[in-house]
Amino acid sequence: MTAKIKVLVGDITTRRVDVIVNAANQRLISGGGVCGAIHRAAGGFELESEAQTRYPEGCPTGHAVETSAYNLPAKYVIHAVGPIWYGGEDGEPALLSSAYRSSLLLAENLKCESIAFPNISTGIYGYPMDLAALVVAGTLAQMKDDLINIKLIELCAFDSSAAALYRNALLERGILEV
Repeated sequence: MTAKIKVLVGDITTRRVDVIVNAANQRLISGGGVCGAIHRAAGGFELESEAQTRYPEGCPTGHAVETSAYNLPAKYVIHAVGPIWYGGEDGEPALLSSAYRSSLLLAENLKCESIAFPNISTGIYGYPMDLAALVVAGTLAQMKDDLINIKLIELCAFDSSAAALYRNALLERGILEV
């Protein structure tokens, strides 16, 4: 069965899904933006403490690790580390794709049926939103038919212009139901 993809505008910390993906930093500590919001909504200390205990070396860019979700309406938080934008010549597209792919594969292994992603790397990491949308659409196009457990993939944008970029990129790939 092919996973259904939805694009929405909203607060990812309120999504009732099996997995909420955190746009994490390599050290897996609370940061600003969506990362800070997820840590606060989860209860703060417990989430960071588990991440630090289970992954003392952190998580490399392009990879993902999981923790419990604590006070979030999800079973797990998957912490995906996207790249910092340096102009696109340092492998940023491949690393961003890998962060999404790693998250999906981890959710599959956890037997999750639904997952919500924020716009990874497009905040303080500076990845241009339009280019990120193309990478995400390409990654989902490659993977969505191979997912066994995941039935729903939500791309949770922080505003309507970001959502429109993701919708258009997914429509161009023919993988978004209208």
